[in-house]
Formats: sequence, C-alpha cells, structure tokens
Amino acid sequence: MNRMGLPYWKAEGRQAGIGKTDMIQSMTGFGVAEKDGFKAEVRSLNHKYIDISIKIPSFLLEREIPIRNLIKERFSRGKFDVIVSITDKQHRKIGINKELAKGIYDAFSELQKELSIPGCLNIDFFAGHKELLVSEEPAYVLETLYDAINDVLFMLETMRKNEGESLCKEMLLCLKKLEDIQGQINRRAKEIASTYKESLTKKIADLLLAAPVDESRIAQEAAILAQKSDVTEEITRLLSHIRQFRDLLASNEAVGRRLDFLLQEMMREANTIASKVGDIGIINLTIEIKAEIEKLREQVQNIQ
Repeated sequence: MNRMGLPYWKAEGRQAGIGKTDMIQSMTGFGVAEKDGFKAEVRSLNHKYIDISIKIPSFLLEREIPIRNLIKERFSRGKFDVIVSITDKQHRKIGINKELAKGIYDAFSELQKELSIPGCLNIDFFAGHKELLVSEEPAYVLETLYDAINDVLFMLETMRKNEGESLCKEMLLCLKKLEDIQGQINRRAKEIASTYKESLTKKIADLLLAAPVDESRIAQEAAILAQKSDVTEEITRLLSHIRQFRDLLASNEAVGRRLDFLLQEMMREANTIASKVGDIGIINLTIEIKAEIEKLREQVQNIQ
C-alpha cells in the first residue's frame, strides 16, 4: 500500500515495480483513457521542472492532490495538463428544490390574490424556473477513478519513452560525429606541432647565422609558445564529456539536466581549442563541433 492507501500497482502503474523511468524519456506526450464513466486526458510538454495543472469536477476536488502525487511518482520533469471529466455512462440524478418551489408558489399565489389575477397556477408554471432543478453529484467508486488515471499515465509514459528512444538514436549519431571530428582535430594538432617545430628550428638556425642569439632564451620561448598552443588537455576532456554523455543516455534515471550541463562543458572545450590554435583547419573543425553541440542541445531540451 502507498501513502494514499492504494495498492502499490494502482499508485505506481499498470505493472508492479515501475519507477519514475526505466529508459530515456521525452517530456512531450499525450494520453486519454476512459473507465466506467470517468474520462482522463493528460498532455505533457517541456518544462525546466515539474508543473502540474489539473481540471477536475468540483465534487472530485479532494482527489486533486492524490492525482498530483501519482504524476510526481512517475515523472520528474515536464508541464502536465490533466483533465478529468464525467462521461454519459456516469448518470447524474436530477432533483427538485422543494423548499424553493414552495416559496415561489406561495409568493405568486399571494400576488394573484392581491391583484385579482385570473387563472390557476399549475405544474406548467414551474417549467420556466430552471433554478428549481438540482443536479445531484453522482456516486462513484474511488478505485475506478484511479484506474482511469493510471491508465492514462501509463499511456503517456509509453509515448514519452518511445519518443525518448527516437531522440536517443539521433543523439548517438551526433556523438559519433563529434568523436570523428575530435579525432580529426587530434591528428591535425599533431601535424601542426611537428610543422611548427620544423619551422621554428629553421628560423632559429637563420637567426644564429645572422647574429649572436641567446639559445636558452629561444628554447624557453619556444616551449612557452608550444605549451600555449597545445590542445591535448582540451581534446581529452572533450572526449571524456562525450563518453559521459553516452553513458547517461544508457542510464535509467532522469538525466536531462546533467546532459545539458555536459553540453555546456563541451562547448567550453570547443571554444578553448579554437582560441588556442591559429590553424584555420582546426578552427573550421571546432565550428563543426559547435554545430553538433547545438543539435544535441535542441534534443536535450526535450529530455526528462
């Protein structure tokens, strides 16, 4: 039994043991279910946190908080719009406000006598007084209401998981491309280092022929320049972020916020590489990296 007194499978889903997620979920989805006179609809959209709006008949208002808790137990993020309504299967009884009818009859009877109005007051007289009709709230079974809610949440969760699976495939393709680009940058950086060393050696040799030069000073400056343009550390961190990203996609938790943070770090590494290396080839490759990161960012915005 859960904290609302419902059986565990009622509160948690159609299958025992379902937690908030068992795979990557999108935050967009829709579900509708009907159960013995109850109709439940739910739509979820992107949201930084969890935001739940529930429209429910007045006689069911006391059930709003338990329904809200059911959603929070299954989902971590998203804007949820929930509508619970009564269908034709849930018949309502119509009654008459007899005290009000008697009061109206007595008042008009007295008026008729005082003003000597001819005619008689019969049942047709009350037809125009709609306020005399009273709609009695239908009797309902609490378990049936929660059955409808759990059915619709299960449908929503299934849809969010299906879309999440599609997003995951697209993101894995982007990660593969990022790894390919990272490999190109790594190879290009090594080529540049070799070329840079040869060029610097030649320049130093020319200088030594032209005039006396402090060789230790040149060696020191060369080391400083080489260190400033070395992007090995940034490339390593970028590859590490890519691997972490892939691991999170394979996890069974809500990972949207952590994925977004990793993308920020990946963009930081790309910017650092571009600023440290003056090679146009590497700069163009970092532009490709940024384009892929932006693609990932758009997809991550929809991940729970």
